[in-house]
Amino acid sequence: MSYLYLAVAIVAEVIATSALKSTDGFTRLVPSLVVGFGYVVAFYCLSVTVRELPVGVVYAIWSAVGIVLVAAFAWIYLGQALDWPAIVGLGLIVVGVVVVNLFSKTVAH
Repeated sequence: MSYLYLAVAIVAEVIATSALKSTDGFTRLVPSLVVGFGYVVAFYCLSVTVRELPVGVVYAIWSAVGIVLVAAFAWIYLGQALDWPAIVGLGLIVVGVVVVNLFSKTVAH
């Protein structure tokens, strides 16, 4: 169940972060509400997740997946280019989280 809450936290954070540009400096109401609600949901779900999983591992997964998904959203929908160093860097972030989850003894499954 912890991973379900973590997945919801990731989706909520990605939606909130992706909507930030639309807020126009929090001068537009609806996108601002999306951002606020998304972050509230994300942090609530994170707080539930860390009851059962180590906070460092939870944050690593949340931030890494969020970074990759927000970068993909910005590339697909906002036309923001990703050059090869950016793609390699994003890949290294993902590899790092996979290594932690597969090989670290700090992860309690």
